[in-house]
Amino acid sequence: MKNLRVVIITGLSGSGKSTALRALEDIGFFCVDNLPVVLLPKFLDITTLSSPEIDRVAMVMDLRERSFLEKYQRIFARLKDKGFKIEVLFLEASDDSLLRRFSETRRSHPLSEKGPIMEGIRLEKEKLLSMRKMADKIIDTTSINVHQLKDIVQRHFLPSAGYKKMAINVTSFGYRYGLPADADLVFDVRFLPNPYFVENLKNYDGHCAAVKDYILKNKESKEFLRKIFDLMTLLIPLYDKEGKVRLNIALGCTGGKHRSVVMANELSSHFSAKKYIINLNHRDINKS
Repeated sequence: MKNLRVVIITGLSGSGKSTALRALEDIGFFCVDNLPVVLLPKFLDITTLSSPEIDRVAMVMDLRERSFLEKYQRIFARLKDKGFKIEVLFLEASDDSLLRRFSETRRSHPLSEKGPIMEGIRLEKEKLLSMRKMADKIIDTTSINVHQLKDIVQRHFLPSAGYKKMAINVTSFGYRYGLPADADLVFDVRFLPNPYFVENLKNYDGHCAAVKDYILKNKESKEFLRKIFDLMTLLIPLYDKEGKVRLNIALGCTGGKHRSVVMANELSSHFSAKKYIINLNHRDINKS
């Protein structure tokens, strides 16, 4: 529980909070928009108990929730006393910039539904002054675009140990259950020897050391891994140059239990060692 990183995104309406939230989601944070602050303790308890693989969460909290200002200080203090690492990211912008953004989007300000937008902007600044003072990071978005904001947020919250910005999602799957809908790159590993036809291996999955050894000792497996590592070394910088922050790679075998699992694990280990953020998912491992 104490290792869960919690980022609260708050600040002025129209300052880019949704963009900041998407930026954190793209580098592996589990994200929630507009969570009532009274539900935060329960949300963190449920997350740590039922999803221990989640180690970073981010959420937007602001004046859309009417009781936020009354309760956030007490709730944050109690969570910090319990050992949670809570960081506050506060976004702001100049009055003129916020007014222009609301005019362009034709949205109403949450504090000026019936009055002038500028009145709502100034009132919100006043109400959030105490929240701004406790912020760990303040970003003024007056003169930056959405792409620059994403870059600033990601560079600040990426792990400190030299991790690269692009997140790589690696999925193993079984062709009998269909292709992953969100895959950018799909690799078919059904050409590899199948442990399913080996009596003492068929009932185990790709996490089993004997299954892994059976697959990786094959010369075709070794050559495939070398080729795919070379291909990714070529492609990832090119995707990064074009602004792609998340790459979805899928590896499939017949049932998604043996060969694709081994290869997905190998690919994940390779790029984890190169300081990429890796999200690994074995979609069909328990289906066959």
